Amino acid sequence: MINDKGSILIEPEQLSACLDEKGVLVVAVCGKKTFDDGHIPGSVLIEPSKLIKGEKPAIGKLPSIEELETLFSSIGLTENRHIIAYDDEGGGWAGRLIWTLDVLGHSNYALLNGGFIAWRNEGFPVSVDSIAPQVSKFKAEFKRDVIADMGDVLNSINDDNTIVWDARAPQEYDGSKVTALKNGHVPGAINLDWVHMMDSSNNLKIRDLEEIRAQLDQLGITNQVKVITHCQTHHRSGLTYFVGKLLGLNIRAYDGSWSEWGNDPETPVE
Repeated sequence: MINDKGSILIEPEQLSACLDEKGVLVVAVCGKKTFDDGHIPGSVLIEPSKLIKGEKPAIGKLPSIEELETLFSSIGLTENRHIIAYDDEGGGWAGRLIWTLDVLGHSNYALLNGGFIAWRNEGFPVSVDSIAPQVSKFKAEFKRDVIADMGDVLNSINDDNTIVWDARAPQEYDGSKVTALKNGHVPGAINLDWVHMMDSSNNLKIRDLEEIRAQLDQLGITNQVKVITHCQTHHRSGLTYFVGKLLGLNIRAYDGSWSEWGNDPETPVE
């Protein structure tokens, strides 16, 4: 049994203890070749491209609810199944999956701390076998309150009670790296790179949460304000969204991200 069903972050040893439970659905978010080369036994695959709309310029926008219902039905999701999300890169795609589940109204989930990297390096079994999921009829309960759109971000600029957390690299934030027609950041946005959420010396597990909280507090990102997080395509900000949830922040994600903002002729840029 998962030690604490209320916890949305679990360790590899906890997952190992409940891997064979019928109500647990372990989902890898990675490329097919990576999955085929080795994965957590019994897990099913969602490729990252299935979680995004894929239409330029804002390729990271949410697919239609109907497409997502079809996707999650194809892996056998029901309201009673407890999803364990993992990836192979420190939590960006797994966090994006968690955000997607929040949008769909499915809060029965957890993220595997350190993902496949921690699972493998801590000596837990790896499988190359594929399983055929039992298809379900998943129905979403759409939750708009975890999504921020361009209008929400525009409104945040003059709103002292809302902070934009830019999870990109400093070179993207300051505009020295070209990633769109316009480069820089949303006026007033605060930059803290997603990589600072991970402990590179501990299998890319999430750093000590109190250390992260103190770092965010210094930047003004606290539970006293509303937070909107983004990156280039809402992939890296999947992790910052998830960490925000762990810390109890009032957080939403801007799925249009910089690929929308930086390519729109009307948006202000610093």
